Amino acid sequence: MTADSESKPLTSETATFPVNSRVVVGLALPMTLAYISTPLLGIVDTAVIGQLSNAALIGGIAVGAIIFDIIFSGFNFLRLGTTGMTAQAVGRNDSKEQQAVYYRAVMLAGLLGLLTIALSKPFLELGLAFMKPSAEVAEAVRTYYAIRVLATPFSLINYAVLGWFLGLGKSGTGLLIQTVLNGLNMIFNVTLVLYYDFGVAGIAWGTFLAEALIAVAGCLMVQRQISKRFAAEERPSRKRVFDSASLKKMFSLNRDIMIRSVVLLFSFAFFTAQGAQQGDLLLAANAILFHFFLTGGYFLDGLAVAAEQLGGRAMGANYRKGFEQSVRLTTLWGIVLAAGLSLIFLIWGGHLVDLMTTEPTVRELARTYLPFAALTPVLGVLAFIMDGVFIGATWSRDVRNMMLLSLALFLASCWVLMPLYGNTGLWIALWIFLAARGFSLWFICKKRISESFV
Repeated sequence: MTADSESKPLTSETATFPVNSRVVVGLALPMTLAYISTPLLGIVDTAVIGQLSNAALIGGIAVGAIIFDIIFSGFNFLRLGTTGMTAQAVGRNDSKEQQAVYYRAVMLAGLLGLLTIALSKPFLELGLAFMKPSAEVAEAVRTYYAIRVLATPFSLINYAVLGWFLGLGKSGTGLLIQTVLNGLNMIFNVTLVLYYDFGVAGIAWGTFLAEALIAVAGCLMVQRQISKRFAAEERPSRKRVFDSASLKKMFSLNRDIMIRSVVLLFSFAFFTAQGAQQGDLLLAANAILFHFFLTGGYFLDGLAVAAEQLGGRAMGANYRKGFEQSVRLTTLWGIVLAAGLSLIFLIWGGHLVDLMTTEPTVRELARTYLPFAALTPVLGVLAFIMDGVFIGATWSRDVRNMMLLSLALFLASCWVLMPLYGNTGLWIALWIFLAARGFSLWFICKKRISESFV
């Protein structure tokens, strides 16, 4: 082993670290606050377009966003994988690998972003063919997509930057990055749509400007952190960054996470497509209610980040007790949070629907199906927490396999329930999908712990 590739030996100080509710909440809370600004951005976008009193434009934003979510889901490993690998390097006290993970992720992000722009037209046509929106909705989607796709390299670099800071346990920095990103996006969108009458194009240009600005700022923040955290002799060489074994591990992990993420967003796209086939009004109602589900998910994602960072660090340090404690505490706090979110949605959800659209029929339909959306946090809490646990531990094969199993159950449930119960059956199938993901991983977790720790 060369001096450049050698990791520092574990000591008693690096092999163990505190894992308690204070640590979990300290990691989760900043990212919870950061992540809730993301669905808030979607709510603001929908509300801004909703003021134009055109259901087709609401549907256009929903369908366009789903197409981009499908594209970006395939690249979500740039956030998830970077966090897990960085956290494990922290657990091993390997300073050079902590930096090398970031450089690999950013280079890959830039290449994938440019490739996405080059293939943007086929992605759009495939998305429209799958979603089958009305002609008016499709026109809005094309306008939105043609502009927003230009932001892809910046968006993916932001994934890598955020993942690296979270892997270091710096969730406060993650809060800053995510909040400023979404805050700028909201300001640009409101300004361009309501004050300059750019319509759907204004939402897309607002996203482009925000992503570009934050990508530049984020990379500067990383370099500042590297200069502050690591001495000159701790910087990785080019050989270390392009180490074949490390690259192989990264691609293997990222492949499984990519499959998991694509399947997840395929499920969401399928859900949206089923709503679209029932008409523009029901599509708009489901799009509004889906923001409730996303909001609950982003709240729970803060705890998933805590599970990922603590679990990854414990795995790197071979600290079984800390790993098991992180699983217990993040699950417990997740259940408490999910129950509270569902209660809030059930009580105040109708008022939120009214804020998001002025169209009377869409309001009525959204209220009819509100209870189904309101209970998604409770049904999905284990899915979010277990994702964090397994990705932090780099048990990515299980994440991939259980996602595929859950998709099969979701499609089968839709096939059986929708002919009988229509849109109600669609929401119940979503419940089944979420529960299957969480419980399947929960049952596997104990076995993997016994196999992984010595």
